[in-house]
Amino acid sequence: MIGKGKSTVKKNGKDLNLAKEWSTNPRWQGVTRPYTPQDVERLRGSIHVEQTLARLGADRLWRLLHTEPYVPALGAMTGNQAVQQVKAGLSAIYISGWQVAADANDAGQMYPDQSLYPADSVPNVVRRINQALTRADQIHHAEGQNGNYWFAPLVADAEAGFGGNLNAFELMKAMIEAGAACVHFEDQLSSAKKCGHLGGKVLVPTCEAIQKLVAARLAADVLRVPTLIMARTDANSSHLLTSDIDSRDHQFLTGNRTAEGFFCIRGGLDSAIARAISYAPYADLVWCETAEPSIEEARRFADGVHAKYPGKLLAYNCSPSFNWKKKLDDAAIARFQKELGALGYKFQFITLAGFHALNLSMFELARGYRLEGMTAYARLQEKEFSCERENGYEAVKHQRFVGTGYFDMVTQVIAGGTSSTTALTGSTEQEQFGATNKHDGNGSGAVTGEMLGDPSIPSPEQVMVSGTRSAKPRAGA
Repeated sequence: MIGKGKSTVKKNGKDLNLAKEWSTNPRWQGVTRPYTPQDVERLRGSIHVEQTLARLGADRLWRLLHTEPYVPALGAMTGNQAVQQVKAGLSAIYISGWQVAADANDAGQMYPDQSLYPADSVPNVVRRINQALTRADQIHHAEGQNGNYWFAPLVADAEAGFGGNLNAFELMKAMIEAGAACVHFEDQLSSAKKCGHLGGKVLVPTCEAIQKLVAARLAADVLRVPTLIMARTDANSSHLLTSDIDSRDHQFLTGNRTAEGFFCIRGGLDSAIARAISYAPYADLVWCETAEPSIEEARRFADGVHAKYPGKLLAYNCSPSFNWKKKLDDAAIARFQKELGALGYKFQFITLAGFHALNLSMFELARGYRLEGMTAYARLQEKEFSCERENGYEAVKHQRFVGTGYFDMVTQVIAGGTSSTTALTGSTEQEQFGATNKHDGNGSGAVTGEMLGDPSIPSPEQVMVSGTRSAKPRAGA
């Protein structure tokens, strides 16, 4: 739906094209914009800066959500974790504000999930992950391995927007510029924001939460990217509200106030459904934060939203804050995600997977190393070798994994194939781990004359003479 806001800018060809895009493209079916194409054109500036990764990710995620039973994702804290997720076959990646607060923020601090870290921290992790995926793509492409699509869509956590509407607008732009495919905003008071599984959460009025979603959509439109917007509500377990200005919130007021002046409300699923219905026209997906893994609760929420907005995409946090085996038996756990997918929960993610995988794996190694010394590390290494043989795991050859061979190729291209300083040749990885380069088979990662289309350029081994290198003059030299 196109907004009817006033604009002093006359319609032109760009405005008409944008209006047609919004009204005819199925991508925007059911999306409400309370502003006009002229408003967007006026804010765009005079040049078009292409946001390639964000656009590719948004388009890919939209297709996945409409073609797969559901899209599963794990929270990644680092670029290497993201690379492993893609190599293992996952098609999307989640970037959690909780994890960024814990160990990946620009303040270099360990924080709880209370929006204490610098606001650009999540965009910077998004950028870091995209850069790691880009390097993995470059390495494999240079080696002639193009079986993996490395640029998995990134779904990023904007928390409560880190302030007001302008903060949300700028944060959304930063997410897109970093390459995020989807960004979610929650309906908590930013200055008192908490993890959804903590107490003391304070909601903002429904109308204020909607304006944050509008700010995010406007930012995406200004940057010309169809970024997905996810609306999260914490109303299921929140009991405080900043203001009673919105009549949609009145039915949940208790009549009491707190010492800070907050209004007391009845939290619960009815409140969450009411807010989700209000947010649905402004978001591509809706997420209700829950306190336990319950298919019945998920069904009630889905039915409530779909009664008003049939087919609305839903998201579900398969949270590490749930004690899964305390709540569900093995059979219920095994079928849980499939059942959620059938209810319309098309994006399902484990928010803190990176945090728990990192901490448990290091604790187990450290404890084993304390008790057994090198036996513990050798056991880990053997597990890596086994995973390499059986599943295609690559990081056991850590030099090649991070791009040593790739930069050997860069070195040789610059030097015309005559450099004596390539790194993989003569390395322990080549000798003991069988590191090879897909182009020349000698483990050097070097660019040969054949690769450059010039047989007069020798390989590194061909030009080794008494500890120095010499090269035949190139034709025409």
